[in-house]
Amino acid sequence: MSLAPAALRLEISGSLRLFGGLPALLRLVREDLAAMEFRAQLAVAATPLAALWLARSGDNVIARDLAATRAALAAVPLTALQLAPPLARRIEGFGLRRIGELLALPRASLGARLGKVFVIDLARALGEIPDPQTCFVFPERFEQGLELPAPVDAAPVLLFAARRLIAALAGWLAARNSAVREIECLIDHGHGRVTALPLAFSAPVCRAERIERVLKERLDALKLSAPALALRLCARQAEPREARNHALFDGGGQRQEALAELIDRLAARLGPQAVQGLACHADHRPELASRARPAAPGEAIQPAPQPALRPGTALPPRPLWLLDPPEALREVQGRPQRDGALALAAGPERIESGWWDGVDARRDYFIAIDSAGRWLWIFRDPRPPGGWFLHGWFA
Repeated sequence: MSLAPAALRLEISGSLRLFGGLPALLRLVREDLAAMEFRAQLAVAATPLAALWLARSGDNVIARDLAATRAALAAVPLTALQLAPPLARRIEGFGLRRIGELLALPRASLGARLGKVFVIDLARALGEIPDPQTCFVFPERFEQGLELPAPVDAAPVLLFAARRLIAALAGWLAARNSAVREIECLIDHGHGRVTALPLAFSAPVCRAERIERVLKERLDALKLSAPALALRLCARQAEPREARNHALFDGGGQRQEALAELIDRLAARLGPQAVQGLACHADHRPELASRARPAAPGEAIQPAPQPALRPGTALPPRPLWLLDPPEALREVQGRPQRDGALALAAGPERIESGWWDGVDARRDYFIAIDSAGRWLWIFRDPRPPGGWFLHGWFA
């Protein structure tokens, strides 16, 4: 890919099979240009310079090989070459209007009258000599702005204009094979007043649809302090896109991506403090073995670490639902009661910990079954005054 004034030249011969052929590739290019609201003339030719001149002629010419390129160039008006004014006036004085009329003249005479550089450009366009291009290098940071056609008073309306910036960001990420965890949308109100709208994601993102949904949640909840005059989208740090191995029948990782998207949208709508996660904590006391924490901005979704066990041991069953505080149970002749006598199915499991922090726990845990067939996790406190307590329910 190389840049020219008001033009972009792409080498596509190596990508035709990937995109399903030339018609499919051109269709995708037109769709992306429409998404970014760019008007463009497309042309295909065997040489970079010929493609540029054909695109400027505005005829949407598709010349797949060198012979077709030379034939198409013959009909291109000389104005498409955008020559320097002195050279253009001199050619016009010869009565020439199209490239084909130039090519009918002897090259030596053209070089003597119009200059060697012009003749070399003709040879490059016709594929007679090489035409090396300087490849465009994508910037390390993405920052692009858009001036609104009219002041906007309602924040949700800004999403329509932001789609163009999001599409450009998605293209930048695709070209770099990268993803981002944080994006900043800046709303310019004029006179130096700017509203910063940070967007954080639970996992790296690169798809425009996912970025747009999170931005929509933020804009729906935003009240503008003044009319918006311009937008700017910034991605200051990108990371390589993770190559994931997906199982054959798991929807290509769609369920994990859908979960990450749900977390992002909830955090954008309710605030990051409202979306809680669980983290394992090294403590034998069940009520302290996990900690609630808000989803950190840009935090990746990771499976919870498993506690380290000695070889040959297994962690006893644990219920998902714990009571806070544990519920005291009646005791009849040493047997715990809850809507009748409880049958002890397994246990005891001694948990004794916490002497160092003043919340000492010494308990004998049992798995019990009540009269309705429900499985309970209960414990007996061997210390005075003792007693039985219900601490959790098994699903």
